[in-house]
Amino acid sequence: MKRILSIILILAVILGAYTAWNLFGSTVTPPPGKYFYITTGADYAEVKKNLLEQKIISSGFFFDRVAKQVKYDQRIRPGRYEIKKGNLINLVRMLKAGNQSAVRFVITKLRTKEDLAGKIGNYFEADSAKVMQFIGNNDSLKNYNLDTNTVMTLIIPNTYLFWWNSSVKNIFDRFATQKKNFWEGKRTAKAAALNLSPEQVYTMASIVEEETNQPEDKGKIASTYINRLSRGMKLEADPTVKFAMRDFGLKRILYGHLAYPSPYNTYQQTGLPPGPICTPSINTIDAVLDAPKTNYLFFVAKPDLRGYSNFAETYPQHLAFAKAYQQALDSLMKVKSER
Repeated sequence: MKRILSIILILAVILGAYTAWNLFGSTVTPPPGKYFYITTGADYAEVKKNLLEQKIISSGFFFDRVAKQVKYDQRIRPGRYEIKKGNLINLVRMLKAGNQSAVRFVITKLRTKEDLAGKIGNYFEADSAKVMQFIGNNDSLKNYNLDTNTVMTLIIPNTYLFWWNSSVKNIFDRFATQKKNFWEGKRTAKAAALNLSPEQVYTMASIVEEETNQPEDKGKIASTYINRLSRGMKLEADPTVKFAMRDFGLKRILYGHLAYPSPYNTYQQTGLPPGPICTPSINTIDAVLDAPKTNYLFFVAKPDLRGYSNFAETYPQHLAFAKAYQQALDSLMKVKSER
């Protein structure tokens, strides 16, 4: 009898140790991507199934015991959860509390609404089709005093923190808050002094952004466009042709391209295009707002081909600069063709 009791005691100890190990030991394994995603509307069975399939947990039995003890099975919180090596109890506590990890969403330069939708779709639960549906609907955008042409002016390039399961509307509400904070105060006053709205400044900055990578030239290019606008001249900005044609790989704009029919083609249309052609950097927006007072009406790349521009007040002066640039470009092309 004593032998039987001893065996039972040993088995109980072993079982207790095994149970304790599963509950408190290192039984949780991070997945390759580090994060575990719970979609909106997922139920307990789906969560457990995914945890097992991704080999984050090895036992559904012990997961059930812990989850049901704390009533996690009765309320599932969607989100993006960082999984660390640890025990079942800590894992279930994190999931039950909804302690998900925020998504660090960095926006630099985007050219089109499709680019924005695709980026959001890659980072969040909402897919790109839902984003396009939202930003392609003027009813969705009227709360931001924007339309389908100006919607991209809502995007101030920056780093944002969002929950992975944020709705499309919540994401854009956050963009709207950032835009309001960005423009209130001095920037709006500076835009008014230029007789431009913030959206128009943003649109001009988007053209400047595509015209040059040289910070020293951005203000002078903006000044040139401001002068052309004030005189009722067409902007004749090459980047707007690329945008109109959706051909961003164009290296040289030819005469045939200039005739492309589009409200965004500033060789065909007078004034600013109906919306931005990219998301300009904050520095470029400020370069427009702080553009120097000049009499420039033209600019063209310098013949040294280092990315800077020559600026001109008269057309004859501009033609001389343009001829020098064209000759330098032709020489470069000839050298390349002979290699």
